[in-house]
Amino acid sequence: MSKVKVLFVCLGNICRSPLAEGIFRQRVMEQGLSGQFEMDSCGTAAYHIGKGPDIRSMENAEKNGVLYNHSARQFNVQDFYDFDIILPMDDSNFEDVISLRPAEAKARVVKMRHFDPIDQGSDVPDPYYGGEQGFQEVFEILDRSIDNLLEEVKN
Repeated sequence: MSKVKVLFVCLGNICRSPLAEGIFRQRVMEQGLSGQFEMDSCGTAAYHIGKGPDIRSMENAEKNGVLYNHSARQFNVQDFYDFDIILPMDDSNFEDVISLRPAEAKARVVKMRHFDPIDQGSDVPDPYYGGEQGFQEVFEILDRSIDNLLEEVKN
């Protein structure tokens, strides 16, 4: 059986998408499914290529029991061929991803909050310009959405 390849996408790849990748990676490991999945994250913009995640996002994740590390990269057309599901965090990133989609691309593109049981289809807000509460809100949104995502992709 081939691995399910999952890509999380936000704007700069330093807050939301690496956090989503970290939570997903942890859930996969906790469930003993590491051999069944590959995951990565990236940004639609080139602002932070090669940089680590936002320290506030990492501190919030650690406070919530999730440890992760990542080096920011930019989304590219090859991602449509390398991944099975691409998960933009908001409408803007969804549109940016879709605008690059080749006609024959295999990857399914779905907004992250499609899997949110509380507010399906909304944006994952960008916490970059806010305080700790914004990072905690994003953690909670991703935490519950990833549980549903994992259940769907396991089946």
